[in-house]
Amino acid sequence: MWRGAMTIRAMTPPNDPYLFATLKALATVMERNACDNWWVIGSAAVALHGGDPGQMGDVDVIVSRQDFSELESHIPLADTRKGAGAAFRSECFGCWSEPSIRVEFMAGFKLRVGDDWQPVQPRTREAITLDEHKIFVPERGELIAILHSFGRAKDLRRAATLLGV
Repeated sequence: MWRGAMTIRAMTPPNDPYLFATLKALATVMERNACDNWWVIGSAAVALHGGDPGQMGDVDVIVSRQDFSELESHIPLADTRKGAGAAFRSECFGCWSEPSIRVEFMAGFKLRVGDDWQPVQPRTREAITLDEHKIFVPERGELIAILHSFGRAKDLRRAATLLGV
């Protein structure tokens, strides 16, 4: 259970109806199946914080290994990895393609830093209300730091849009 301080704020629904529908579906699934903390990161988290996510191909969700196992037994998840990625890897990975935008669940998510793999595990947690549901994201400053750590041009652009929000 979450032990740190958590901010809760309402949000204006995303302009993108597909993102709105996907986030509602995600929240419903997580309310039913998650026992541990989870976070939306990446482009969807940028949108939830009011930034410009640019092109959004998926919704990235960090979950615990236990919750991943629970999700795997209740929704269709496909492991679509094609070998180890150059910059990222996860101990557990599954794509849920039923929502309008594909949702990627990752447990044990890691980032390559030099020759090492470092865990990507948010330390802050902000609940954003979407209708009657809650979506959890890292606080803005931590999300910016995570995006910077990824080092990709698209992530740096997304982080920059959050600086003025």
